[in-house]
Amino acid sequence: MEVKIGVQYAARELSVATEAEPQAVLDALSKALKDDSVFILTDDKGRTVAVPAARVAYLDFTSDSERKVGFGLNAAAAK
Repeated sequence: MEVKIGVQYAARELSVATEAEPQAVLDALSKALKDDSVFILTDDKGRTVAVPAARVAYLDFTSDSERKVGFGLNAAAAK
């Protein structure tokens, strides 16, 4: 699943591909807001994104069930 994080006063959103369920991500944000701390999300490759929870404007969840464009698609189409 891909999570897009809108951050206040930032022109671009952050995009994180993660295996976490949407409810788990929302719970982590809720806890960070309650504790007035940092919202931390780790992607499926082990990279971590940290945003001050108070600056998170929105979260957008999208399923990435379709395969991304890449060399594998070109090779399959050529056969």
